[in-house]
Amino acid sequence: MNDPEEAPAQSETEPVVNEAPAEAATGGGVSLEKQLEFALAERDASLQKWMLALADLDNYRRRMRKEADEQRKFSALPLAEDLLPALDNLQRALEASKTATDASQLVLGVQMVARQFDDILAKHQITTIESVGKAFDPNVHRAIQQVPSAEHPPMTVLVEYERGYQMHDRVVRPSTVIVAAPPS
Repeated sequence: MNDPEEAPAQSETEPVVNEAPAEAATGGGVSLEKQLEFALAERDASLQKWMLALADLDNYRRRMRKEADEQRKFSALPLAEDLLPALDNLQRALEASKTATDASQLVLGVQMVARQFDDILAKHQITTIESVGKAFDPNVHRAIQQVPSAEHPPMTVLVEYERGYQMHDRVVRPSTVIVAAPPS
């Protein structure tokens, strides 16, 4: 009998024989040795196919992981491309401030740049968190101070010190606020 380790390996271009000889189907004179050789060859062919499929799967996983890493690495690129023109306009405003004689024109220019930044953020689904006059919500607000107030209910946001932002339903940065406290 042949040792399974010594069974001839088939090359990738050789067709794999998947049928037993006709004599085996009819129960005719095929010896056990021939049947064993056939079974070992079929096993080796199946093993080779399985190993090739496993290698293909491994290559596919490696390629997908590399593509996902590349996607994560450059995911902020569209936002950066949209922010650069607004940053250029802000730089122009700073340059103009050095020689400007009319401060109202400079303020108008800076307001336009601020609106441009808001539009860019909105384009990327980053929106501001409304705070002033709203009830304090620790999920979207960060209180830095409480001020006694008879005019507002306790825990109402009185002042927004730093604007908060959210992307879809996730808080990017909470609003930093001053809230009302019961009058003393």
